Amino acid sequence: MTRLLPFSALAALIAASPAIAENEKVVFGTNWLAQAEHGGFYQSVADGTYAECGLDVEIVTGGPQVNNRALMLAGRIDFHMGGDMLQAFNAVAEGIPVVAVAASFQKHPQVILAHPGVADSWEELKDLTLLIGDNGFTSYYQWMVAEHGFTVEQRQPYTFNPAPFIADDQLGMQGYLSSEPYAVAKEAGFTPNVFLIADAGYSTYATTIETMAATIEERPEVVKCFVEGSIKGWYNYLYGDNAAADDLIKSANPDMTQDKIEFAIAAMLENGIVDSGDALNLGIGAMTEEKVAGFFNKMVEAGVISGDIAWDASFTTEFVNAGVGMDLKP
Repeated sequence: MTRLLPFSALAALIAASPAIAENEKVVFGTNWLAQAEHGGFYQSVADGTYAECGLDVEIVTGGPQVNNRALMLAGRIDFHMGGDMLQAFNAVAEGIPVVAVAASFQKHPQVILAHPGVADSWEELKDLTLLIGDNGFTSYYQWMVAEHGFTVEQRQPYTFNPAPFIADDQLGMQGYLSSEPYAVAKEAGFTPNVFLIADAGYSTYATTIETMAATIEERPEVVKCFVEGSIKGWYNYLYGDNAAADDLIKSANPDMTQDKIEFAIAAMLENGIVDSGDALNLGIGAMTEEKVAGFFNKMVEAGVISGDIAWDASFTTEFVNAGVGMDLKP
């Protein structure tokens, strides 16, 4: 892939952006170890997109023993990679002034895996015992129970070990679109059926960009540059020359390999994780009040959150929906 942002388009965007002190330091914390699902951010570091509008961006990886969101609350990092909007609603409920300013993913990459020939449809998953982790059980699985008729009794705790699923075709298993399906295929030698919960109606944005309300108020030009730079990074990563970004990812995460990266990129493109829904008309990173409100109502109806949360305080569309970078898509 060789298609990059045309110089004229990049220059126009830079000229339209508020002035920022040259090389202003910005720290962005991810929510897990470096991987292709973070590719747009690494792309804009690698190809100089952030630097073009005056930001010196450092990416700090997350991981099992790292809480980068807490570091943002403490003022040690400027932006954080959020999960889905449920996390943002909970922040409002707890009085934490965190705001989602963009949504890298239009679809949540959470999936349920099943053995082919045993459960070949979403409905047939109801006949299986499902391995679901505790976080999933208190969030999306409650929606699966309320919306689709799954049961609490058919769930067993998931230990993040695919071996029981591989050995027993009467088990289904939670996973991440670009991770567990690949691992199962490599280890077990068969391609599992993969059901994206977003396609069944779990309609949240995911992989959001979060920052503090004070940052939006005091440094809006920095937020604008970081958001628009990240959006352009995602277009260039998916449709352009992403080799330098991949090198940064593998350097930050030595366990990441090129075959895993390529599988993840293909999965994101095939399933419209980044570039579907609102992004088709408004650009990558898009967020709309209609979609956020709709997801909030689903979570209230499923008993996951309280209906008195001021959900509209959890996000802003001030920095998105302008179609930034759409000329890059083939």
